[in-house]
Amino acid sequence: MKSIIKRISVFTVAVGSIGLLIAMFLGVGDVIGTFFNRPLNGALEITESTMVLIVFGGLAYAQIRRGHIRVELFYMRAGPRLRSCMDIVASISGVIFFSLVGWQAINETFFSWDFGESTNGLFRLPLYPARAILAFGVILMVVQLMLDLFEDVKSFGSPREIHF
Repeated sequence: MKSIIKRISVFTVAVGSIGLLIAMFLGVGDVIGTFFNRPLNGALEITESTMVLIVFGGLAYAQIRRGHIRVELFYMRAGPRLRSCMDIVASISGVIFFSLVGWQAINETFFSWDFGESTNGLFRLPLYPARAILAFGVILMVVQLMLDLFEDVKSFGSPREIHF
């Protein structure tokens, strides 16, 4: 299961990287086009949609690497049992938080699909694909957090080392 989640996470990060490149080129093209009174139609809408992919596509991969922000000042000075407790509490909190976000993201995806919700502006993009990507990224994060929680409980007292 861990290897499947890792492969999917790496794939979503790669696709997010492509989305970042697209957003970057669109942004540069829009700025240059605006300078010549020819802005790119739809640059803002496409960039907004790719931001969802960039951010939520990389959540699970950052969790695999334990790259999310934490207060290292306290964590590194704590003993191994306290660190394990901190990891378990963080994983449980993350599962709860991201499960709620995922639940609402799924509801919003279906809402956008049912009502044909789209962006405003000259270039109208449907919103359900971005919301579905958000839901997928969050669900992937929840699965990774549950795997981490299982591993943290199993190895209580000897938390994973942090690699900088």
